[in-house]
Amino acid sequence: MNQKVKNRFTKTAVIFGVLLLYIIAALVWWFISLEKQNDEMLAYKLEKTEEVIKIDNDLAHYKAERHKAIDLHRRNRVKYAGEGIVFLGLILLGAFYIYRSIRRQIQMQRQQENFMMAVTHELKTPIAVSKLNLETLLKHNLDEQKQSKIIRMTLEETKRLDFLTNNILVSSQLESKGYQINKEDLDFSTLLRDRVKEFRSRFPETNFIEQIEPDSEVNGDPLLLQILVNNLLENAVKYSEKGSTLKVELTKADGEVVMKIFDEGPGVPDQEKNNIFSKFYRIGNETTRKAKGSGLGLYLCKKIGKDHNADISVTDNEPKGSIFVVRFKDVIS
Repeated sequence: MNQKVKNRFTKTAVIFGVLLLYIIAALVWWFISLEKQNDEMLAYKLEKTEEVIKIDNDLAHYKAERHKAIDLHRRNRVKYAGEGIVFLGLILLGAFYIYRSIRRQIQMQRQQENFMMAVTHELKTPIAVSKLNLETLLKHNLDEQKQSKIIRMTLEETKRLDFLTNNILVSSQLESKGYQINKEDLDFSTLLRDRVKEFRSRFPETNFIEQIEPDSEVNGDPLLLQILVNNLLENAVKYSEKGSTLKVELTKADGEVVMKIFDEGPGVPDQEKNNIFSKFYRIGNETTRKAKGSGLGLYLCKKIGKDHNADISVTDNEPKGSIFVVRFKDVIS
């Protein structure tokens, strides 16, 4: 978060704190004033009662009036204390919700800034690399083998750019209800196998292992399910070291189609397992983080899974890494 925004939120928090202290002080002063007035009324009534006994010399009447005055004083004290506690509780409850709202706003602001930093970097890199490659092709008379290599590199960067823009556009459309989900009966086994094949060609240094049960059919939107698989595979490759093994498993059991993706990355801490599916959320500091990403991939997976009546979760892979599990319930028997 930049210093200007941080200063603005700090100023708002200070003003709110001062106002809260003033309101609480006013409430305490109100209670003290009412208690003082209540004590003065009791003293006045007792004085009047003593004057009555001096005139009428009626002890029973004097005791009754005295008891009535003391009882009224007690009931007023309970009433003032009760009202004060209720008002104080409402003030503190309102202060808590306002504080939580400000804190969420600060967190959202920070996440949006991190997102902008990440997206800016993610967009500039493939554009810069593609531009450099094309300029190289124009300026130098390269042999066919080198030309093919540069063209392949440019296509890979273009795919990265297309992958990122798709995530941003689809995420925005799903949130605004602008995307029309078109579900159909599809062979998820074939879809997953095709995705693994593409990633195997993009990342030849990664060892992909497939255990895909054939004819696993689900009811869903082909484009959204392809984005879901792409994001999970991209995430697994991104956080795993070169030369590591990535396992993709698809099974049918108990009326569900279950996809599991095993990676050998650093894993996800237990306290972060739910947070990683939040929008813009990424583990660590954006300025020092080495892994690329926008913070939309897993959020989009969660959203697509929800729209397809599927649950997504993450568990630990032994001895290291993570297992992302997606359970589809809208299956075709």
